[in-house]
Amino acid sequence: MEVFPIFKKKRKCFAVGVFIFLTIIISAFLFSYSVFCSEENKETAQGLSLKETILIAFANNKDIQIQEREISVARANILDARSKFLPQINLEGSYTRRDKVLSQNIFTGYYNDNKVGLLMNQSVYTGGENMANLKTAQLGLKVQEETLRAKKLDVEFDVKRLYYGLMLAYETERIARETLEQAKAHYQDVKDKLSEGTASRFDALQSEVQVSLLIPNLVKASNDINLIKAELNKVLSRKVDASVEVEEKLGYSHLETNEDRFLKAAYLNKPEMTIKALGVDINKWTIQMAKSGYRPQIDIGVDYSYRSNSLANIISSTRNNWNAGVSLNIPIFEGFSTKAKVDAAKARYSQAILDKENLADQIAVDIRRACLDLREAETIINSQKDNVGEAREALRIAEVRYDNGVGTNLDVLDAQVSLSQIQLNLANGIYDYLMAEAYLRRSLGESFIKVAAQPGSEAGNK
Repeated sequence: MEVFPIFKKKRKCFAVGVFIFLTIIISAFLFSYSVFCSEENKETAQGLSLKETILIAFANNKDIQIQEREISVARANILDARSKFLPQINLEGSYTRRDKVLSQNIFTGYYNDNKVGLLMNQSVYTGGENMANLKTAQLGLKVQEETLRAKKLDVEFDVKRLYYGLMLAYETERIARETLEQAKAHYQDVKDKLSEGTASRFDALQSEVQVSLLIPNLVKASNDINLIKAELNKVLSRKVDASVEVEEKLGYSHLETNEDRFLKAAYLNKPEMTIKALGVDINKWTIQMAKSGYRPQIDIGVDYSYRSNSLANIISSTRNNWNAGVSLNIPIFEGFSTKAKVDAAKARYSQAILDKENLADQIAVDIRRACLDLREAETIINSQKDNVGEAREALRIAEVRYDNGVGTNLDVLDAQVSLSQIQLNLANGIYDYLMAEAYLRRSLGESFIKVAAQPGSEAGNK
């Protein structure tokens, strides 16, 4: 009878122990999760620099990953081209069932003909086709590498566009909020004056309308921020609603423009230009490949085999045989097939040269456009940055004049709009300058990551 109480007591202790163990595990998990969330929020609060954002895009972008696979394919093509210079060794086996064989003491085979052996073929000369194929494959690898660099530059430019756009959106929102707060404060001041009898109802209505007109600007600016964040997350291959913040503020540093220097750098560094030059070389080797059809082909073949009417006794010194030989194939007339291939290859070669020249002309236009955009944006910046302080002072004077009954309510409202417009012009001018510089860097084939690593560079000073 005393066993049951002891059993119940042990079961109770076991349940308490399990409860304590689970409590510890759950508490540790919640603590770790809270630490993780706090670190994630800390990282989000700190924001991402432009360089960090670009590196994330490089790591996650699907187009870049696809192009990296293309490089692997190009390396495999080189290995395949090199294999043409090596001997081909095959283990061969065959079985043939014959109905009749000749007799009269002449061996012509077996009714059950089993054959096992090794066969080696070696191409000695293919008219230059194998060498041209190898050179084409090697150039193809360089094309794929330059294509990868071009895709990275495209992704980088897209990241810059959205990163700078997000900085502009934040500045636009700040200006819209500041203008709205100024309008609300002025409207409250006019209402106070109306209650005191020192302002007209027209001024109050006019100020109220001004507030209502400014509210949509703030709402639109907030929506623009959320939309740009979604687009930036898409480029980074993250969820569109993921939290993302920028670390940098809207600003710029002067870049000295030199079209001649930019043109030389673009011709040397832009990946598209390099791809066109490689295309010319590839088509030159394609001509050589086509001309191989005019030249002789020389091959060497060696065959060592065992042959018997039964697999049981096939490996025997009396069953083995070998042969070796050299084959020479000299083309005489192939129905103008080789001529057609050569003519087509020469036409593609000429086309590649024209394509390269066309791109060179387009690069010159792109460089000119970037330089003009830089000068235009900097002119706007210089014309607006000194006027921001003057516009603030003009607003203060208009408010003082209105308080003293000298100025009109319309003067205050106009001064508010003027200050807001000048700030927006300045912000848009800086954004246009940054985008013109980004466009110039893309035209030069210059990556921000390498530029930022150079001491004293413009990108590194931002």
